[in-house]
Amino acid sequence: MNITRLQNRQHSDDAQIRRHRPDYWLVVIAVFLVAIGLTVVYAISPALSAISGGSGVNYVSRQLIAIGLSVAAFLVTARVPLNTWRQWQKPLLVIAAFGTLIALITPVVSQYPHHRWIRLGGFSLQSVEILKFALIIFLAGFLSRQAAAGKLGDAQATFRPLGILLLVMTVVVAGPDALRGQSDLGSFGVILAMAGAMAVMIGMPMRRIMLAAAVLGLLLVFVVTISPYRRERLTTFMHPETDCLNAGYQACQALIAVGSGGISGLGLGSSVQAYGYLPEAQNDSIFAIYAEKFGFIGVMVLLALFVALFARLRLIIERTSDVFSRLVVVGVLAWLSTQMIINVGAMVGLLPLKGITLPLVSYGGTSVLFVGAALGLVFQISHYTSFSSRNVQKSSGQRIYDEDSDDRRRIRRAYHPDSSGRT
Repeated sequence: MNITRLQNRQHSDDAQIRRHRPDYWLVVIAVFLVAIGLTVVYAISPALSAISGGSGVNYVSRQLIAIGLSVAAFLVTARVPLNTWRQWQKPLLVIAAFGTLIALITPVVSQYPHHRWIRLGGFSLQSVEILKFALIIFLAGFLSRQAAAGKLGDAQATFRPLGILLLVMTVVVAGPDALRGQSDLGSFGVILAMAGAMAVMIGMPMRRIMLAAAVLGLLLVFVVTISPYRRERLTTFMHPETDCLNAGYQACQALIAVGSGGISGLGLGSSVQAYGYLPEAQNDSIFAIYAEKFGFIGVMVLLALFVALFARLRLIIERTSDVFSRLVVVGVLAWLSTQMIINVGAMVGLLPLKGITLPLVSYGGTSVLFVGAALGLVFQISHYTSFSSRNVQKSSGQRIYDEDSDDRRRIRRAYHPDSSGRT
């Protein structure tokens, strides 16, 4: 059985899948994570205001506005039909690229020291977050089209366009501040994880994927080698305690915050590191502040919520009926999980500091807004999940999802497309 036949069969299968009860657990878990982030921001807002000299409710009010916009984005993406998003894939990528160009030509200031923000009056948007959202939809559309045409292994039709796109992403995301040694390699790593996960899921030849990964790895080694700044960052990551007053300051302070929490934490109203000791306490370093307040027990609860969120996304992937939708959910799962791992890993000293926010928890409007939009897409896809999982088979050296397999396993508590009384 080949990919083309699977795609043709898929259209008849989709006609039998009806709208049913969506995955509300996805929303419940996301709400808990947002509530945790808002609680921490509220708790440290007096410290942040004492440092900045602003109002005590400034940070909380801004975060509430961001959450409100995120809810609106969730409702929009959850209601606009998936076919419409598929049709908008190229315009969305063009808009995201245009926004990135605006950020590149916008002069840097003390408040926005890098070419990463689109500033409109008193509002600002981080261009890379727009790019992540648009890229998921574009790659899902492109890869599903190539799979339907049987061209996943075609170097000219598939790998060449993807290579050009990744090269452009390298220049746009990782290149703007490269001369100052401050390129956004963290976000670029998230984008690579998204593209890689989607490529593996759709069944692109593993040899080509591994070759691309090897080339990117060698490129990363070269970039680190020629940059004194990055060599210093790598040395600091390996031994932050050797320079806790300068290059290793944030890493050392993050470890102090995490260690100070102990088993049960210092308490919601008690925090030392938020009073100017730990940089970006409300953004990149919010996990360390959370660990200081709630301790090991609180950290386990937070990580359990993230694991539960990722588990729901994985179940939706297994139950999704068409390739485009499955790719979208895979991209969202790779986005959120990679970003969480980088953020938490950096705060506990397992990974270098890369300025990556903790999804749904960190203070920041753009991240909360587009994560909400992405989860809205997933929520809509969960309306149309099928009752059986798909077995991965091998055909012509490619990994595919066999829609015709007779060995269909019933998933516990799966949604039945013919459930009566659901619309």
